[in-house]
Amino acid sequence: MATHPIVEYTSPSSWALIEDKFSPYAKETLAKLIKFMEEDVYPAVRIAHAQLPTDPETRWKTVIPVLVDLKAKAKQLGLWNLFLSKAHYPQWGVPLSNLEYAVMAEILGRGGQLASEAVNCSAPDTGNMEVLARYGSPEQQKKWLVPLLNGETRSAFSMTERFVASSDATNIRTSIRQEGNELVINGHKWYISGAGDPRCALHLVLGKSDPDNSDKYRQQSIVIVPANHPGVKVIRPMKVFGYDDAPEGHCEIIYENVRVPLENLVYGWGKGFEIIQGRLGPGRIHHCMRSIGAAQYALDLLLQRVTDPAKKTFGKYLYEHGTVVADIAKSRAEIESARLLVLSAALQIDKAKAKGALKEIGIAKFVVPSMACQVIDRAIQAFGAEGVSQDTPLAALYAGLRTLRIADGPDAVHIQQIGQRELKRAPALTQRQAEIKKREKALAEKHGVKAHL
Repeated sequence: MATHPIVEYTSPSSWALIEDKFSPYAKETLAKLIKFMEEDVYPAVRIAHAQLPTDPETRWKTVIPVLVDLKAKAKQLGLWNLFLSKAHYPQWGVPLSNLEYAVMAEILGRGGQLASEAVNCSAPDTGNMEVLARYGSPEQQKKWLVPLLNGETRSAFSMTERFVASSDATNIRTSIRQEGNELVINGHKWYISGAGDPRCALHLVLGKSDPDNSDKYRQQSIVIVPANHPGVKVIRPMKVFGYDDAPEGHCEIIYENVRVPLENLVYGWGKGFEIIQGRLGPGRIHHCMRSIGAAQYALDLLLQRVTDPAKKTFGKYLYEHGTVVADIAKSRAEIESARLLVLSAALQIDKAKAKGALKEIGIAKFVVPSMACQVIDRAIQAFGAEGVSQDTPLAALYAGLRTLRIADGPDAVHIQQIGQRELKRAPALTQRQAEIKKREKALAEKHGVKAHL
């Protein structure tokens, strides 16, 4: 049987572990995706950067030409909306499982934002499409979801707020109140990804609609706000380690007496927290999937650098110095371990949906980005000054991965949740150990011996 091209990018043993869980369609799509990335997307990454103007006046109004071409070809090849599983979204999805998409997302992670957007699988649109597909009304789906699925528009998810600790969503202060047949939104948000894009058509805004509800998880709602609606003020693009990530950006936004029709309420009054939990689970694992690809790409660059005869120092290849070989080995081991975590989480989502995979998603969310940052840091060190420059992708990769340790819930929150979940196992463990001790005592008495431990 012919070897699948994925083994050139991932571990052959990892592929052997999951190959039988891939449908013929998934294997064919994965091979097609790899070919598309190699022949069209990866060579276009630098071109896309060159086509983005540095002039602030035009930078935020530009749709990158090479991206338009890539999207057209991807759609023609059937490499489109790969993240949206038909098993969970029968009306809108493609016949791929989360596990199958996990491997594809690793390949996308090597090409950054351009790769994901080329196949209509980029955040925040992926999460927003899932929200509208799962919770949106038929009218909302027709007006807002279909253009997103077609790649005609983009979107933003407006949750994080400037003056509160938004990692606790119950702290959100943006107000949503009903006046007749309208909803009125007032609030101050920032780091709202996608809001700078000229194609951004809507914001999904999380706010407090019922602040006096005794259940603090029923106080929030989500409303669709058209991006160009009166009262929506994009203040500035925020920077991440100096990067503005144009044209989509991460914007500071003020919503000042924004009025939208009541039918723009998503799912129902007080359903905001439920929606964001449903949205963030798959989104978190998508980020982790791509992070594996970014880490693998950084290791590949590291290997090329340390074996380059032109970069010898003191008469030796770089790999012959210090701890370089050990760093390579550690990176390989860490990537392999993290990949298995991600694949395990993806498989659990397929079996029990995101709610049934909270443990696996949570562990992956705080393990994978930290791992990727460490691997990229080693690659930067091997490149020296060039590693932190604009001439390699390493600095931008590091900035994005370091930010991921904050986005979609900071590491500390996930670590705390997993630790608390583990502590719940203690009573059962204690009881089990007591039963073993009881049997041990009976066995000792039967044989007339006394345990020495």
